Amino acid sequence: MNDDWRLHIDLHDDGFAHRLGERLQAEELEHDLQRSFADKVVVSVDGNDVFCYTGTREQAEAARRLIEKLIADQRWQADVALTHWHPTSERWEAPDEPEATDPQQVANERAERVADERAESADKGYPEYEVRVQCGSRGDARELMQRLESEQIPAIHRWSVVLIGANDSDTAEQLAQRLRGELPGLEINVELNSRDVYTDMQGANPFAVLGGLAR
Repeated sequence: MNDDWRLHIDLHDDGFAHRLGERLQAEELEHDLQRSFADKVVVSVDGNDVFCYTGTREQAEAARRLIEKLIADQRWQADVALTHWHPTSERWEAPDEPEATDPQQVANERAERVADERAESADKGYPEYEVRVQCGSRGDARELMQRLESEQIPAIHRWSVVLIGANDSDTAEQLAQRLRGELPGLEINVELNSRDVYTDMQGANPFAVLGGLAR
């Protein structure tokens, strides 16, 4: 399922949020609500917030009407917002905000996203992303570490896994693509950083080298 649409329900109370989340995932939903969720609307709860992810706007709008009715029946205070995922900017935008199609617009959105990710990395004090390389052995991982160190690319390894920090998703994807070409057959993925990379850099400053690593 392509989760392009999202409902964000802010209940202002985590107790209400959990009750709503449980209700939306319960088998005994009233018929109309159950029918709206028949295509596997994905529901998650985070504190005061409930998120519902759908594959189409029509399904999201139908779910929104029924959720708002349920909230009104319970007399809960809540704010409900519908957003649409824009893959270029990698942001949830207003539902009628058009996606960029002009090459220059696409380039501008991509540059803005990269700048935001790098700023967030700097603000947090560690790289936002990491490239995870599953090597065949600890020796292979150490050999890769030595190659990366020779290029001044900060990385660590955990037994046979090598982790490389990156301040933005573009840099991470470019480096992952490069390594896939150099190391065919290995499992190489881009993930959000679990802080392992930065924590173990022993005082190294990653921000001088973690932008635009790909060659």
